[in-house]
Amino acid sequence: MIGTPEDSTGQDSWDSTGQDSQEYDVVVVGSGGGALTGAVLAARAGLSVVVLERTGLLGGTSAYSGGACWLPGSAVQQRAGLPDSTEGARSYLGAILEDPDPAKVEAFLAHAPELVAELESDELMDFEWVPFAEYYDAPGRVPGGRSIQPSAVRRDDLPEQVAAWVRPPVERDRVGEPGRRTLTGGQALVARLAAMLVRDGGTVSTGLPVTGLLREEGPDGSTRVVGVVGMSAEGPVQVRARRGVLLGSGGFERNDAAREEHGVPGSAAWTMAPEGTNLGEPITAAEAIGAASDYSGLGWFCPGLEQPDGAGAFTLGFRSGLMVDQTGRRYGNECLPYDRFGRVMAQAPERIPSWFVFDSREGGRLPAIAIPEGDHDAHLAAGTWVRADTLAELAEATGLPADALTASVERFNGFCASGVDEDFGRGEDEYDTFFAGGQGPNKALTPCDQPPYHAARFVLSDLGTKGGLVTDAAGRVLRIDGTPMVGLYATGNAAASLFGGVYPGPGAPLGSAMVFASLAVRDLLDG
Repeated sequence: MIGTPEDSTGQDSWDSTGQDSQEYDVVVVGSGGGALTGAVLAARAGLSVVVLERTGLLGGTSAYSGGACWLPGSAVQQRAGLPDSTEGARSYLGAILEDPDPAKVEAFLAHAPELVAELESDELMDFEWVPFAEYYDAPGRVPGGRSIQPSAVRRDDLPEQVAAWVRPPVERDRVGEPGRRTLTGGQALVARLAAMLVRDGGTVSTGLPVTGLLREEGPDGSTRVVGVVGMSAEGPVQVRARRGVLLGSGGFERNDAAREEHGVPGSAAWTMAPEGTNLGEPITAAEAIGAASDYSGLGWFCPGLEQPDGAGAFTLGFRSGLMVDQTGRRYGNECLPYDRFGRVMAQAPERIPSWFVFDSREGGRLPAIAIPEGDHDAHLAAGTWVRADTLAELAEATGLPADALTASVERFNGFCASGVDEDFGRGEDEYDTFFAGGQGPNKALTPCDQPPYHAARFVLSDLGTKGGLVTDAAGRVLRIDGTPMVGLYATGNAAASLFGGVYPGPGAPLGSAMVFASLAVRDLLDG
């Protein structure tokens, strides 16, 4: 068994036991991969730690993810025989990032292998390499990818409370179903970290949204963050922190007003963040006491298969078919990495929504990976998916111009025959062919010519926003004047992303969140 139930000091919900304030060495806000990494390392160092989660389940979007962690240069890649190294990752980031913070990049690269070694030194954590192509053709790219992920864990091998805490996968969570008996990907990461935390005496309190930060002024006039204010079912509570507060609470993707204010395209209805999460209050609370923020990175985007209820579904790995805008024209390489294609979608209003057009060569199933795909009959009834015997009838059903749609399909089919996408270069990059299996001269190009035809409506989804609090190489939140706010740290989507508007490869959000959570704990231990 991973850990034991009697080791856990966690709680199902906040219980103030008649007090309006409790105190720990470290207060961690949020329960995704970054937040839990920070909590685990603080508890492992002998500090008292509490994790505050606004919902009743742990993991947030991390639990929905595939669990990939972009942590270059570790022993895991070495065991797999990969041509990966810290220097190679430095070259790769140097080629793709736009005006990065050099100190933060170096801190990330230096600490990533150290963090993996520290986590793997615990018997409850185990990583493995799983192939997944990186997102840019640039110097330092590793063929097959360098991302790692935690190995699967059986629910029966977890402490009962931890097993109950882990958020189910998105396709089950959205319909109120429990998780599976075997936890993989992001669920395995959350479960393993949560088991480590409770074994080492950490406390978990669910159902406590954090709405403010506590400060105290020292005799020299300096101020320090000393805790948080939360809203429990019984009313406001204060949770004080002797060493520091780590905000790992995610972004503001479920807050349409904040998205509009900061110019983030898409919609709260289309995000992959679980319902009831990530409204951005901790970010706003830090800004209210003078923290600097940067929203230029916008978000981690993806094309989203629109669901009958209006939600979006993360989609990648298109094997055939073509995407057209509301004028019936193709506008990009459908096999681009999902964030890159999402950003192409966002460039013009007529691309949201788009229609993905495909034929019946896979029995009418979507020739892509949609998480969740949804029920086919429900899609047809809602009009988010249409079917027709001819392209002209498909155009009528979707409201697309018939001449433009027919011309787009015919031009695309010509590229499939020649093996060269003259418009957008589909199939020229390793990532383009990673999921493809076509039989023609270019395996990423399969013709759309076997009726009946289908079209699925796509919106702009995201895996979270990536603008937030400005932090330094130690994960410390900075004031507008660039000085650190003593006692306050941020990581993950609560902080402005290290990568700016770029998504380097699978697991970049989790990997960077975990590294800067660890660096934050190192700093507060030294404080």
